[in-house]
Amino acid sequence: MTIALDHLVYAVPDLEAGVAAFATLTGVVPSAGGAHPGGTANYLVGLGAGAYLEIIGPDPSQPGARPRAFGLEALTEPTLAAWAVRTDDIEETVRQAREAGYDPGSIEPLSRRTPGGTLLEWRLTRRDDPAAVRTTPFLIDWGSTGHPSASGIPALSLASFTVIHPEPASARGPLDALGATVPVERGPAPGLRAVLDTPEGQVTLA
Repeated sequence: MTIALDHLVYAVPDLEAGVAAFATLTGVVPSAGGAHPGGTANYLVGLGAGAYLEIIGPDPSQPGARPRAFGLEALTEPTLAAWAVRTDDIEETVRQAREAGYDPGSIEPLSRRTPGGTLLEWRLTRRDDPAAVRTTPFLIDWGSTGHPSASGIPALSLASFTVIHPEPASARGPLDALGATVPVERGPAPGLRAVLDTPEGQVTLA
C-alpha cells in the first residue's frame, strides 16, 4: 500500500476569474478538467511527482450555482481549502487509520467528464467537516482510471507544502494515522500553504 500527495484543492468563488488570475500570477495557463455532478467544475495544473493542483469553483455553465463543496457556497476569495493523498487500496488505508485512532469517513464514488467526453471515475473518503480549510487530507483511489497528472496538463513545480495549525500536535495525529508526511507549523488559525516555482518566480497559495 502506498500513500502519496495526490492533489491540492484551490477553491475560487468565480472559476473563470480565478483561473485567469492564476495564469497572470504564475505564467501558466491551467487546463480545463471538466464538470462534476453537484455544480462544480475544475481546471488543472501539474505539480510534478504525480501530483496536481485543482482549481475548483461553481460550474460556469450552471448560472447561479452555489455548490457546498469546499465551502464554495459562502466563499468570497480564493483559498487553498483542502488536499488529497492517493492510495492504491482505500479500504485498507481506512481500516489502518481507524485502528490508529482517526476515522477518514465513508468511502464514496465520484466522477467527472472531461471536455473531450471521457468519463473519469474514482473513490474518495468523505466526512462532515464545517472547517473552511481542512488540514487533514481526504483519501482518493483512482482505481483503473488514468491519473489527471499524466494527461498532458501544463505543469509547474511544488517547492513546498505546509499545514498550519494553532496546535501542531493535534493536527499531527490524524496525519500520522493516515501515513501522510507533511510539515506542520504553528499559526494563528488552521490553514494550508503551498509555494510554487513558476515562470514568474515563486508564488504562494494559502
